[in-house]
Amino acid sequence: MSVRVALIGCGTVGTEVARLLLTNAGDLAARVGAPVELVGIAERSTDTERDPVIPRELLTTDWRGLVARADVVIELIGGVEPARTMILEAMAGGASVVTANKELLGKDGPTLYAAAEAAGVDLYFEAAVGGAIPLIRPVRESLAGDHITRVLGIVNGTTNYVLDQMATTGEDLALAVKQAQAAGYAEADPTADVEGFDAAAKAAILASLAFHTRVATEDVHREGISGVSADDVAWAAETGHVVKLLAVAERVPDGPDGPGGVVARVHPALVPLDHPLAGVRGAFNAVFVEAQAAGPLMFYGQGAVTRYQVRLRVLDRPGVLAQVAGAFAANDVSIETVRQAVSTGDVADLLVVTHRARESALQATVAALSGLDVVAEVLSVLRVEGA
Repeated sequence: MSVRVALIGCGTVGTEVARLLLTNAGDLAARVGAPVELVGIAERSTDTERDPVIPRELLTTDWRGLVARADVVIELIGGVEPARTMILEAMAGGASVVTANKELLGKDGPTLYAAAEAAGVDLYFEAAVGGAIPLIRPVRESLAGDHITRVLGIVNGTTNYVLDQMATTGEDLALAVKQAQAAGYAEADPTADVEGFDAAAKAAILASLAFHTRVATEDVHREGISGVSADDVAWAAETGHVVKLLAVAERVPDGPDGPGGVVARVHPALVPLDHPLAGVRGAFNAVFVEAQAAGPLMFYGQGAVTRYQVRLRVLDRPGVLAQVAGAFAANDVSIETVRQAVSTGDVADLLVVTHRARESALQATVAALSGLDVVAEVLSVLRVEGA
């Protein structure tokens, strides 16, 4: 009996997930213990040009019909709605759900956790916090029998990059943010990062996991780094500290001021130079867990920023390269190199390698490229690692 998997969303990430499910079916079957079958992909339209790896017969606009016949649903559209409705209906129908939707998990995670428990299904969200760091499962499963007392996290790579730039160059915040944007770490509107909204959503997820409770983003005290000056960073160094934007979740005991409970907060903090989190540089993420039996543990790795290779088939005529470059620039994705293959007829293939960029920015770029009259097809999008 096969494990039936349904995808909701077929953007850049959805296409790569489908590619893995279709091309690595044998390896997945060996690991799962049963064949893994991609039964369909829900999208708003089935007429949009897709990567050739996507069989057109798998595409459907009927997401309800699709999730009703799936054992596992992978949600890849992001945002709160309609993602929440789709996930809740999938779980009510008996399907487990995989999502990286930190916005939804932060705002309404308690509802989703409760729905999964009531339906007797699983809700997995490993990629929602810390980029590629394998954090969620160790906290939820490996430390299930331990007693976690506190979690400290650098969970937003953009703000860590900005504060690191301020510490190493003496720049003020505004200039450091501009450099983060130029390097592809920050969005054109960096508010979600700089003001701590992204970190607060992740803090809510971490608190819920670590302390087996229901914490939403609105329960998290939030302060961003907009008030941090170059002088603050310089004085921190004078006193043997670095400034980091931390997501903190801890259990507070009962006291004279009131009952205790789980507290989650996000704010800039002075971190002693001898603390492991002090050495987290650039756009890296790290989460430091304090547990009674296991002691201090740190999970460390690159956040959700990487380089990409985008292969395009374009019309072979003057001005095309400028339009392609404009689509990248409009979404704050910086181009490292461009190569053109020999033209064939009226078309030519372009190979574009980017500097480090956010996944969301890359997805927006690919959507913009697909809408250009001069782009016949986006042939592939691959991540560049190890360089």
